[in-house]
Amino acid sequence: MKAREREIYAVTLTGSAVNAVLILLKFVAGIVGRSSAMIADAVHSLSDFASDIIVLVFVKIAGKPKDEGHDYGHGKFETLATMIIGALLVCVGIGIMVSGIESVVRSIRGEELPRPTLLALVVALVSIVSKEWLYHYTIKVGRRIGSQVVVANAWHHRSDAFSSLGTFAGIGGAMFLGDGWRVLDPIAAIVVSLLIVKSGYDIVKPCVSELLEASLPEAQETEITSLVMSVPGIVLVHNLRSRRIGNEIAVDLHAKMDGSLTLTEAHDKATAAENAIRSVFGENSIINIHMEPA
Repeated sequence: MKAREREIYAVTLTGSAVNAVLILLKFVAGIVGRSSAMIADAVHSLSDFASDIIVLVFVKIAGKPKDEGHDYGHGKFETLATMIIGALLVCVGIGIMVSGIESVVRSIRGEELPRPTLLALVVALVSIVSKEWLYHYTIKVGRRIGSQVVVANAWHHRSDAFSSLGTFAGIGGAMFLGDGWRVLDPIAAIVVSLLIVKSGYDIVKPCVSELLEASLPEAQETEITSLVMSVPGIVLVHNLRSRRIGNEIAVDLHAKMDGSLTLTEAHDKATAAENAIRSVFGENSIINIHMEPA
């Protein structure tokens, strides 16, 4: 197994272990502690656990080398996994919102909502601390190894920390502000659900662009052109096409150079241009350079 894959598995398994414990604690605290916000938070942690499983499955596939059926490798499987995590966040957020609204409506109609207990409050605090730690640990690893899916999973941990923070505030208000404020418990769930949906949308949007073959940002294309033009003898770059494949990029371009150069000399310049691009965008970048006489 490659070092990058080992790091992804290690950070994901750590998150899975923490999530498994939190799921159990939150469901017990939500039921025994009479907190709808805590039960919703437990469901959110369950979605975290599911996303960890998705990461473990899809990163294994994405790490496979190119084969006869995938000439550009399997990098987009990682993009697909990232999009699934984002979509899962959106779905969970909507579910929490619906549940919270139903509880608020019952309160408005005069139904007395249950008063949460101290157990729910303590578990919410434990969740905030543990999930915030997981966020910092996971995003540090994800950025170091350049993995979109690990970074996405880190934000999933952060969204769960926000969820637990809102849950903590709602439970605390419902417990200590009197019977008339018990509605704060489901209101907290609604507020948190909006944060979750927004987080999921932010994750899904770039994945959709990549799967639809969107070009790299203009700044990156400009940088690629500059890198190629830095090779002595290449006088013009045109017909540049780019896209992202998972964590790698694919680039096709035409490079004009002196037509009197030998084939070997022209090839050496094209190789130098490829190396210049790979030095910035990664060794696994897929680059095709068509050489033309100036």
